[in-house]
Amino acid sequence: MSELHLLSPKGFRAGGAYAGIKTRKVNDVGVLACDTLATAAAAFTTNKVFAAPIAVGRQHAADGKLRGLVINSGNANACTGKRGLQDANEMCALAAAQLKCKPADILPGSTGIIGHHLPMAKVRRGIVEASQNLGNSSEHSIAFNDAILTTDTRRKFAAARLKLGKQTITLTGICKGAGMIGPRLALAQARRSGGVKPQGRHATMLAYILTDAQVSAPALRKLLQPAVNKSFNSVTIDDHTSTNDTAVLLASGASSGKINTIAAAKAFLEALTELCQSLAQQIAADGEGATKVVRIDVTRAKTDRDADLISRSIANSPLVKCAMHGNDPNWGRIVSAAGMCGASFDPDRATLTLQGVEVFRRGQPVPFDPATVSELLAAKEVVVKLDCGHGKSSHTLWTCDLSKEYVTINADYHT
Repeated sequence: MSELHLLSPKGFRAGGAYAGIKTRKVNDVGVLACDTLATAAAAFTTNKVFAAPIAVGRQHAADGKLRGLVINSGNANACTGKRGLQDANEMCALAAAQLKCKPADILPGSTGIIGHHLPMAKVRRGIVEASQNLGNSSEHSIAFNDAILTTDTRRKFAAARLKLGKQTITLTGICKGAGMIGPRLALAQARRSGGVKPQGRHATMLAYILTDAQVSAPALRKLLQPAVNKSFNSVTIDDHTSTNDTAVLLASGASSGKINTIAAAKAFLEALTELCQSLAQQIAADGEGATKVVRIDVTRAKTDRDADLISRSIANSPLVKCAMHGNDPNWGRIVSAAGMCGASFDPDRATLTLQGVEVFRRGQPVPFDPATVSELLAAKEVVVKLDCGHGKSSHTLWTCDLSKEYVTINADYHT
């Protein structure tokens, strides 16, 4: 899919600009527009401390229709009180004036430092400039993509093409995220902004997915949440749920492909889930200070909740993450992490493998060559598989190792 880019689906344009919000001279304001009113579904952070654009975005996405997105990086507009809400609404009004639509048809997004008011003079200039440079080329895709990045070291992109009868639809997506990653996204009703007013670092997960399929807003909502659960809600770097996490799916309806049957919806959901999982894995690979992706496969757990708890306990254990960084086959850390999380777990039924090598079975160690397994753990992608032997539920979660660089980045971070 190397020929595809974010704006490959029909009916979308985007642009980016450097407004001076970031200290580095890279794009920090982006605008994305649909040629007509798009059907939309959006999932937002469930953190009780949520940013102003989340409060506004929940309201604007509630009717399942959006005309565009306006994004800034370098400042999260989080914990900024009434002024923050005013600024988020003004961003929507400014973008709407450029796109000739209602402010309520624009979804805002912000990412960057928490607890600082937006420099609105710069934001205003950036929105006008980005809006005046809209297009649908790969260069325009990159310009918009760069406008959402913070501590990311690379762009993250995924795409899929789906054949529905004689028609072909396209799905594309970008995301950002490298730290403060432990998304718990949900399609939620609008609610009032609130919470405490801390200051601190902020990296956030933002994901923007486009398709030219013809699909209703209710159907789109039903499709987005399960895809999110198996992807963005299943990636963790530090298990810190951000104040600004957002995943948006826009459907322009500009192709002839229709999602109007059970078979079409099933095929679309499969493609959407695979796309989102690719983005989630790219987030894990770009984790702050990360040297490898670690995939945690928990199988045959008693319940779905148990599978999720066990995989998350293993993935978020600093001891396990440090062992992964050091290529240390210290399986005791993994098994004990499974047993401490409150899930139903019996070590006498469990089997653990590292990179396909069995190291623990039914409460006892299995003889293996530590040097060989250590060499296998030095790979860029590591698979940890825990068979609980206790039920039929499974869960996959992506994370990364924990390095000294992570501590350095987060000790010194400031946008």
